[in-house]
Amino acid sequence: MSEPISVIVPTYNEERNIRACLESVAWADEILVVDSFSNDETLEIAKPLATRIIQREYNNSASQKNWAIPQAAHRWVMILDSDEQVSPALRDEIRALMAAGPPLDGYVIRRLNHFHGKPIHYGGWGRDRVLRLFDKEKGRYQEKHVHAEVEVGGRTGELEHQILHDTFRGFDDYLRKINRYTAWGAADLRQRGRKARASDMMLRPLGRFVKRYLIQGGFLDGAEGLMITGIDAYVTFLKYARLWEMEKLAGAEGDPSSSSDRGTR
Repeated sequence: MSEPISVIVPTYNEERNIRACLESVAWADEILVVDSFSNDETLEIAKPLATRIIQREYNNSASQKNWAIPQAAHRWVMILDSDEQVSPALRDEIRALMAAGPPLDGYVIRRLNHFHGKPIHYGGWGRDRVLRLFDKEKGRYQEKHVHAEVEVGGRTGELEHQILHDTFRGFDDYLRKINRYTAWGAADLRQRGRKARASDMMLRPLGRFVKRYLIQGGFLDGAEGLMITGIDAYVTFLKYARLWEMEKLAGAEGDPSSSSDRGTR
């Protein structure tokens, strides 16, 4: 039996990407845009293309998506970030799957990432797979600040074709993203009871660079591969540095001797 599908697209100030994203899923039975109160032209561009637009203040990606999933009109949902597009081949594959009736409860989709317009195939990016198509009654994002994945209570498989992901808009935008993600990553580490050590800040970034650039072949992507791997190592360093800072600030708040007015009153 044919299954209708809802595509959920979270947005915040995505006027650069939103048109191409929504046009790539014009075939869906519902396009549900979940906006975090954009103040650019995102909503004006989205209105004629979306079935519905709902708004909610942003906390983190997992929270936003878990809030949106039950509000989709149809049982089968696909999550698509606004800097992503469904390729024509993937569109046809999903439509055929829905027409036949999905035999499984969720589907992993490969993702082709682009850096400055260039498709990246090595350094770990070529292995990028995300579970994005699932029965909403059986799937939910992990309760994590960053890099949360969908967990499905049932059987899952993998589709053949790809999501297209335009991950890099320029260093100014990417550095803002790094600032958010390293703060969330450090918070997740702290929540799990991890402690920051000097060895983490020294060895983990180095290990990350060696793994991505040499072992996983990041050098084969040329200058883009070097930049990606360098950024990845920096993100690893900054995440543990921010965890160290969180511990120091928490210690200072808990230490009576740190009070600025101690002994003055």
